[in-house]
Amino acid sequence: MSQPLLILGGISAEQFLAEYWQKKPLLVRNALPEIVGMFEPDDIKELALDDDVTARLITQNGQKHDQWQVKNSPLSAKDFKKLPPYWTLLVQAVDHYSLELADLWKQFSFIPQWRRDDIMVSYAPQGGSVGQHFDFYDVFLLQGFGHRRWQLGQWCDESTEIVPNQPLKLLTEMQVDFDEVLAPGDMLYVPPRLSHYGVAQDECLTFSFGFRMPNHAQLIDRVSDQFADQVLTKTPISDYQRKAPQSIGEISQLELDTLKQQLLEAIQNNSGFESAVMALISEAKYAEHIPEPEEISLEELKDYAEDGYGIALEPANRLLYRTLNHHETLEFWANGELFPVDADSMQIFKALADGEQFLLNDLPNQTANLDATFELIVEALNFGILMLIEPIESD
Repeated sequence: MSQPLLILGGISAEQFLAEYWQKKPLLVRNALPEIVGMFEPDDIKELALDDDVTARLITQNGQKHDQWQVKNSPLSAKDFKKLPPYWTLLVQAVDHYSLELADLWKQFSFIPQWRRDDIMVSYAPQGGSVGQHFDFYDVFLLQGFGHRRWQLGQWCDESTEIVPNQPLKLLTEMQVDFDEVLAPGDMLYVPPRLSHYGVAQDECLTFSFGFRMPNHAQLIDRVSDQFADQVLTKTPISDYQRKAPQSIGEISQLELDTLKQQLLEAIQNNSGFESAVMALISEAKYAEHIPEPEEISLEELKDYAEDGYGIALEPANRLLYRTLNHHETLEFWANGELFPVDADSMQIFKALADGEQFLLNDLPNQTANLDATFELIVEALNFGILMLIEPIESD
């Protein structure tokens, strides 16, 4: 059994996964004090004006504040003039612009990296909200500034009734079973499909650590791309063993079942499925947020090592691996593509994918062939998979 975690209110990761994950909410007071004061409201509003940032400005109008409008990025200073009393600013992937914030993902290391979506920040003045709604993903809501009241209600699904003719998917009603105000440092875990409603009690910032799963359509689309390039899967399927004639215009249920079964067997027995999934889940959601790397050479990297630089995974990117050959080797994927790593460098890249950081001048203790590892690091840096960390200046 693992140790109790402050972020989970003193329960272990095993207990959280068994009792709460995708099952029921969890409220933890003072779960993440490190996030308090990390950003001010003006920081988020300023970031939202950056042309490369994905943001939404949501306003409530009308006498009952029941007429909603959404303005998508790019946003300008003009958009924030003459706003109604109730409004909300949502800024996506703030962790891609703040290494300090991105480092807080480590608090959720009991959930695999590939499930991460991004850290969205919601700013709102008093009374601001995005209405009663539900999501299809897991989210940990961390209060970083001010206070927000959260109400949780019934479980929902694709057939749940929503308000018509609105730019947001708002629930027509919500049966409130939970009603609490989160203060700075507090956390609320909300599982998928659980209705929720957050209202700013004063000027506030809420940080949403989101975890998503791919949907069936995405998986089928990627598997189709993989199969389209294989001779075996482009070969016509064998007909089933026919025993009697049938009407020439009919396709029987047996024929449909046989085709379905043959397709499932092709997916089951074809390594293209694994490759398709790895390509999909290793893609950066906001690829445009990955900084354009300044290409470096092997000799330049060695100079950085002498100067005390380190390396870490670029926050806007993903580096994933899977085990092969009965756990004897690892296969790495990044940017939706296979990233070959030699045997001497596997443990270094595994640790980087698992969120660890290394000083370049410490790598000789980690690998037998330093030059080969450095060459792979150069390639990963030039592809934007890894980033350099400046040396910490001593006082």
